Amino acid sequence: MRLGEQEIRLDESFTGDPHPLLRRLRVEHPVRRAVTARGVPVWLVTRYADARALLADSRLSKDHRIAGDLFTKYVTATGGTAGSFTQALAAHMLNSDPPDHTRLRRLVNKAFTARTVARLRPRIEEITGELLDAMAGRDTVDLLASFAFPLPITVICELLGVPGDRHDDFQQWSNVLVSSATADPVEWASLAMSEYLAGLVAAKRAEPTEDLLSDLVHASDEGDRLSPTELVSMAFLLLVAGHETTVNLIGNAVLALLRHPEQLAALRADPGLMPNAVEEFLRYESPVNIATLRFTTEPVPVGEVTIPPGEFVMISLLSANRDTTRFPGPDRLDVTRQPGGHLAFGHGIHYCVGAPLARLEAEIALTRLLARFPDLALAAEPETLRWRDSTLVRGLATLPVRPGEAAASRGAAP
Repeated sequence: MRLGEQEIRLDESFTGDPHPLLRRLRVEHPVRRAVTARGVPVWLVTRYADARALLADSRLSKDHRIAGDLFTKYVTATGGTAGSFTQALAAHMLNSDPPDHTRLRRLVNKAFTARTVARLRPRIEEITGELLDAMAGRDTVDLLASFAFPLPITVICELLGVPGDRHDDFQQWSNVLVSSATADPVEWASLAMSEYLAGLVAAKRAEPTEDLLSDLVHASDEGDRLSPTELVSMAFLLLVAGHETTVNLIGNAVLALLRHPEQLAALRADPGLMPNAVEEFLRYESPVNIATLRFTTEPVPVGEVTIPPGEFVMISLLSANRDTTRFPGPDRLDVTRQPGGHLAFGHGIHYCVGAPLARLEAEIALTRLLARFPDLALAAEPETLRWRDSTLVRGLATLPVRPGEAAASRGAAP
């Protein structure tokens, strides 16, 4: 049966298993009208070439002020409630266009450098070792709760200078904000996070310490500084994006390997393949499902369709990375596949600033995990695993595993 004019709803049935629908859309309707779980009409783009072009197309805006008005118009038109995602969390570079984006990214780049990321390797290895120690000797563990989440949230919180006792709060707030939750939970989570971060920014201004948030508070470019609202919003972006992508990258990678034992065996036989394998994990089950929202500022032709102005466009990175015209045998996991070209971190001016950190964390985490637990196995049937209800991220809710007997002590070379 062809999709025809059948309504495409991006609801829980889609987020639970998006690949079959995306596969059909790439063939039958690569640019297709759809409706989000909140009832907002959007254009869903699924082919690689279209996705890559639109990610760098200046006719698609990310201005959070106009987007907020459009969102409110569409939600209220269907009888829904738009809710309030506080502007204190929305005014970051991912929600802006040049010249605002250029200015914000330049200031962040002054503090978030390649040298900063490289210096984190020993600490990432130390945290990884501690988490693996805690898993040793246990019959079953939730790999997400015990390993994939605490590693990146600890790293990004230490990098930004966020106290360790708030990690669970950030997880709770982040889970709500990237989900398809209704208006009230989103409003609560955004307010709670913005109030906390505003207080933290004020503290860093009064007494700066050696961390990235203090650097951002005091960073300047020809006398230009981030405003208080921009600082809170930037801290929010770095915190959420700084751990969500890596949590899902690690979880999705481990599930993929445990479901493809021949690929796991190849990686165990040659751990030097890990950097290449990380790129394949990013492509195969991208940790970001659909790129953050954009809207058209003028008519935009895409293939045989012209998207009118003032319309939301959702670009499926998950789908683009499984496009047969770009990746031969895209539904096959292959840790030896020639790397490069995937869109897991986006493309164009909004390419993920934290991509080097996510890659480094995943490489260390997966290498050490596989070396420490040679008998690692799933502790649940794959079909019983539940995926998070989110069109933004692609990640599991839990990942029960049996670690098996630990093969090495903490800190030992893999």
